[in-house]
Amino acid sequence: MLNWKNKNVFVTGCTGFVGRHLVEELLRLGANVTGLVRTPSSFKGINLAYGSLADFDVIKKALEDYKIDTVFHMAAQAVVGEAQTNPVGAFETNIRGTWNILEACRQTSVARVIVTSSEKVYGDLAVPPYVESMLLNGRHPYDVSKSCADLIANSYYHTYQLPVCIVRCGNLYGGGDYHFTRLIPQTIRAVLQNEAPVIRSNGGLVRDFFYIEDAVRAHLFIAGKMEEGQAEGEAFHFGYEMPLTIQEVVKRVLEMMKSDLQPIMQNQTRYENKQNYLSAKKARDLLGWKPVYDFDSGLSKTIEWYRRYFN
Repeated sequence: MLNWKNKNVFVTGCTGFVGRHLVEELLRLGANVTGLVRTPSSFKGINLAYGSLADFDVIKKALEDYKIDTVFHMAAQAVVGEAQTNPVGAFETNIRGTWNILEACRQTSVARVIVTSSEKVYGDLAVPPYVESMLLNGRHPYDVSKSCADLIANSYYHTYQLPVCIVRCGNLYGGGDYHFTRLIPQTIRAVLQNEAPVIRSNGGLVRDFFYIEDAVRAHLFIAGKMEEGQAEGEAFHFGYEMPLTIQEVVKRVLEMMKSDLQPIMQNQTRYENKQNYLSAKKARDLLGWKPVYDFDSGLSKTIEWYRRYFN
């Protein structure tokens, strides 16, 4: 891992689920963090650049003023259903926002850019487990926005030699996720409130879930590998490679929380792949990466976090 002491780091999406966890870890490691925020933030100990991903001049000025060394581009419209309802908003944020970040980095002296992406880039025709050599072939608004963002990142590396790397993780979960439309926090909250958890699908969709602390470590790990010249211009997958059905995940939560509630199946999902999961073989074999947690240990910590939060 890089020595983050006094490193100047810029984080987009710093108030989001993954971004908050990353910033907290960077501060713990001694980095000087600047976050891009649209409104005043309660974050302590970081510099704030007020603007959005649409504000190219704000982004570039922050990179210059704070002499940024490393950029973590995590901001995105990340809820699939919202992208379905408002596709233009998703395209503006995820596509235009990405080229603004990359162009600002190109025009300044940034040493490395880590772009957070998604397994959705492969679209609904790819056969899992997804590997990094597969075509980027999103078909629905969210998927397309992420496919485009990754292609733009690739173009900045190959055309301008911008030191960029793409990180794709499994479905993230952990304490501090306030999107209660997502499966794991929604299920935990339902059990704590003694309500039957709701499964929007038929329960048979297959996903690979990845604990937030391992995801943060994966991003920092990639930054270190870029310092060594091993990861620039590449994409890497990170996950537990343990695909589970949605019904199995809910069952694990109920078992860990010692609940006899029964989930309600709504069977209402559309445009959702039946199976979505990643192979992390490239990161394991080429970079020597391995996770600290597994699904169950991460889930146990997540449940305890929400118990404290709701109490």
